[in-house]
Amino acid sequence: MKRRKLLVGLLPLAAVATGVTSWAIASYSAAPPDSKAPSSASRNLQDADLLLQAGIAQQEHHDADGADRTYRRVLELDPQNKYAWYNLGVMAQTAGRAADARADYDQALKTDPAFASALFNEALLLESSDPDRAGELLKRVIAGNRKAGAAHLHLGRIRARQKRPKDAAAEFRRAIAEDPSLRSQVPAEFR
Repeated sequence: MKRRKLLVGLLPLAAVATGVTSWAIASYSAAPPDSKAPSSASRNLQDADLLLQAGIAQQEHHDADGADRTYRRVLELDPQNKYAWYNLGVMAQTAGRAADARADYDQALKTDPAFASALFNEALLLESSDPDRAGELLKRVIAGNRKAGAAHLHLGRIRARQKRPKDAAAEFRRAIAEDPSLRSQVPAEFR
């Protein structure tokens, strides 16, 4: 008997709850679109950011093929994503594909000409084959961050190979001043 009274009391409550839910759903779908809703372009950039993080995770887990596909998908959504271009460059450089790496770094630099990581990595690729160009790239890194010890170190190496000992010594001093752990990488004649 008590169970029956309970069910009879709950039925009207369930009907009201169903009505309120139906009204809320109908009201929401009939409401005009919110002007603050993200645009398609905004959603693409958000999706690109999420994919970029997924690509980084794949890269960290040594899934180069998966990371490559993911970064390329990022670029479909956001062709100006300097981080996707840069990470493709890093993967190409790691795989020994210097020309591909340079092309990817160049794409990153088209988006952000002061992107220090792309400037630095491209300079490393060119250090032996085109030291003048590598030196210019390293100067751009340093212009954006005077405390770029590694950039000073590599610029010092270039100046030493170019038979410019005073310039090399000055760059090595700056490198060590910024990062004393680099001392062991400075050629003995400049320590």
